[in-house]
Amino acid sequence: MPVKYVIVIPDGCADEPIEALAGKTPLQAAKLPAMDALAAQGMLALANNTPAHLPAGSEVANLCLLGYDPDIYFTGRAPLEAAAQGITLGPHDWAVRCNLVTVENQVMTDFTADHISTEESTELLDALNGLLKQDCPIESKLEFVPGVSYRNLLIYRGDENTPAPFSNETRSSAPHDLTDLPITDDFPRGLGSNVLVDLMNRSVELFAGHRVNQKRIADGKRPATNVWLWGLGGAPALPTFEQNHGVKGVMITAVDLLRGIAALVGWPRIEVEGATGYLDTDYAAKGRAAISALENYDVVCVHIEAPDEASHEGRHEAKIEALEQIDTHIVGPLVEALAKHGDYRILVTPDHPTFCSTKKHTHGMVPLVIAGTGVEADSQTTYDELACDSAGKKFEKGWDLMNAFIVKT
Repeated sequence: MPVKYVIVIPDGCADEPIEALAGKTPLQAAKLPAMDALAAQGMLALANNTPAHLPAGSEVANLCLLGYDPDIYFTGRAPLEAAAQGITLGPHDWAVRCNLVTVENQVMTDFTADHISTEESTELLDALNGLLKQDCPIESKLEFVPGVSYRNLLIYRGDENTPAPFSNETRSSAPHDLTDLPITDDFPRGLGSNVLVDLMNRSVELFAGHRVNQKRIADGKRPATNVWLWGLGGAPALPTFEQNHGVKGVMITAVDLLRGIAALVGWPRIEVEGATGYLDTDYAAKGRAAISALENYDVVCVHIEAPDEASHEGRHEAKIEALEQIDTHIVGPLVEALAKHGDYRILVTPDHPTFCSTKKHTHGMVPLVIAGTGVEADSQTTYDELACDSAGKKFEKGWDLMNAFIVKT
């Protein structure tokens, strides 16, 4: 009987000691009996999924976590999200991530525009598409493509005669890393940045009087003051996970970035009703979906965005609650189900740290636990940053982790 594998990714759950938690991290403060049981019977370690010269974000970190060297395969965040929407990028095409945000007095008040609805964001982007100048060689090849809520795309369709005005040197800043910070010095920079900045500025005037924002303000919600363009890149080319490791996987997530990575590595996706990509997600439904998926797939990957969202809001208690929900409704039931399938291995690890104190992603090692068939237990009995550091094992190159996790046949 083949080995069954489960990967649980509590996004951004790694943190630093918090004074309000008596110097504990959220992982240390949370009650996590299922994860601690894995720690007692398995192997703890640290992994670096965010090389210092690359963004400390989920786009790089999750590629690393799944075994892909980002220096070879990472072209930008937006192309990964384009893949999630089934958008194929040609050799001259580029994708740009487009957030709808709330900026007040040149400060990033809310990188989600108060979690604007998909319907509202679609209406705003349709209006912005109407401003694109069809007699301009560059703008005629641009289109805003609605996604989910505040997460959207700008697509450039180029050709040999009109290649994209951007390059790998075009720099941009993730809006979720600017929460409550001034944005004056964080507009796009470098080749082609003038195109992006111009569109961002034009959106301000358009959105200010738009009926969507007028209604949001009347309803006591934050308006979407403008688009924020970032994370741009050309088409990536990845070998499939099965080509690399000989096993077939599936992704369970509510986030387009992970959907896109799944598509590019050859994994189908399971969409779970009630999975929101936020703190109100249906944890139990995701757990049930993962257990069901074990019947048909070698590798089941469950990504949960909630801990990261809590960190971006600076809410350590909400982060603890999310972790406890993951432990109760996902990790615990999955371990019980795996035992019925014979040989198995389970990996629990975040992609990157996200500190509640700064409300942003950061570089650094993340804690992980691997348990199951053929995994020799170490002396640690809890799953948290300190225990994983004390275990003494490190994956300095995060993309090496999969080679240790997947049993070679």
